[in-house]
Amino acid sequence: MISMICTLIAGLICFFVLIMCYDCNRFVTVEYEIDSGKLTGEYTFALLSDLHNKSFGERNGRLLAQLDKLAPDAVLVAGDMLTASGNSEKAQKTTAFMQDLAARYPVYYGMGNHEQRIGECPEAFGDFYETYVNQLNSFGIEPLINENVNLPSANINICGLQMDRCYYRKFRKHPMSTDYLTDMLGTPKEKQFQILIAHNPDYFEEYAAWGADLVVSGHVHGGLMRLPFLGGVVSPKLTLFPKYDGGRFESGGSTMILSRGLGTHTLPIRIFNPGELVVVRLKPKA
Repeated sequence: MISMICTLIAGLICFFVLIMCYDCNRFVTVEYEIDSGKLTGEYTFALLSDLHNKSFGERNGRLLAQLDKLAPDAVLVAGDMLTASGNSEKAQKTTAFMQDLAARYPVYYGMGNHEQRIGECPEAFGDFYETYVNQLNSFGIEPLINENVNLPSANINICGLQMDRCYYRKFRKHPMSTDYLTDMLGTPKEKQFQILIAHNPDYFEEYAAWGADLVVSGHVHGGLMRLPFLGGVVSPKLTLFPKYDGGRFESGGSTMILSRGLGTHTLPIRIFNPGELVVVRLKPKA
């Protein structure tokens, strides 16, 4: 009996390791459609997040090939394309990918907590952040750090939020004052379709109250492992079965598209949870 139990446990471990290796090295394409009376034209975005220096083929060729098939009007980046580590070789893979991406599409880049940590801790990372941002600028990408850009052809405004690192604390959600987002970002125009790139999805209700029509986020990696009916298992702040783990959510007339990300860091775990390339199709309301 003990031998049978040990064999069963060993078999389950091998099964989950195989699934993990498979899901860590593939991605799926997920599409969403949103309509709004504020939109004056159709616009298609690809959404990338949490690449964490991952490469799907040389120079991320598999990812670029799929993007080329989809032919979006632009790409939204919801942060953590890098991992806050000293591995410059892996970071160069991300830089090469961003160069190839910017050569194909307009890229609107909102920073994640890993880029933010690299920038705010020069004692640990030296000039890593400055070098990376300068490279992005040379490719034609200007990260939206509490700044915005207008797309008049469809009446869209895109804003990138970089909030204080206290909002990424473990175990609990740090309270956000009612005027925090307005102080950081200003007040959105009521008649303009407002997209907010906000890496951390935990504050979706606050983003909706601020005036975002569409929030795009990442950070949670789909909960690392996904279970039927229960969804993602654990969040980056180490809470079980997070409310926001991946997919589409609604609040107060606002929509959030939460990508499950593409890569991993620290714990290279993805089980029943492949990476995601997200497509968001915006259309005027008929």
